[in-house]
Amino acid sequence: MNELDERYSTAEEAIIDAFFLLIKEKDFERITVSDVIKKAGIVRSTFYNHYENIPALFTAAEDKTIDDIFHMMESFHPANDRELCKSYFLAICNYTKKNPFLASLLESARGDGFFEKAMTMFHQYVTQVSDVKRNGNVSREKYSYLIAGIIGSTLGVLHKWTAEDFESPAENIADILTTIFLNGILPFMI
Repeated sequence: MNELDERYSTAEEAIIDAFFLLIKEKDFERITVSDVIKKAGIVRSTFYNHYENIPALFTAAEDKTIDDIFHMMESFHPANDRELCKSYFLAICNYTKKNPFLASLLESARGDGFFEKAMTMFHQYVTQVSDVKRNGNVSREKYSYLIAGIIGSTLGVLHKWTAEDFESPAENIADILTTIFLNGILPFMI
């Protein structure tokens, strides 16, 4: 990566990080370009080199969050190993807790567009994984529904956790998600 690419990437990260911090402080609708550039420590032209406006930044934040989640999902290889599963779900919990954008979407109606986009991508992921990774004893259709079930239950648990302002430790939530997966989903996948 050359110096120009590196600076562009660094500025983009600063803008997204500033947006994530601002989400903790105020409603999305009240965030301005001035807020973002002040928090990111950049000039206005740098913001506009990356994004047309705040809605474009919002879309980029959605895309980054979905991409991060998919990277985590792709690294998970279901197995009947409690510690492996718990470490995966703990990573998801920690990501949710440190990503105020995702947390705010999980606890508000504002997340409808994000979840529609995410569910479309989850469906594509489930279809791809069903074709490649499923056990021969389980039909493709059943396998895809089981994966959809764990995605749905994970989102439901994370929604409750964020709505309760992360009162329970991430380890407890990861343990609950692990139990749901190992006892409720995995037995039907093998």
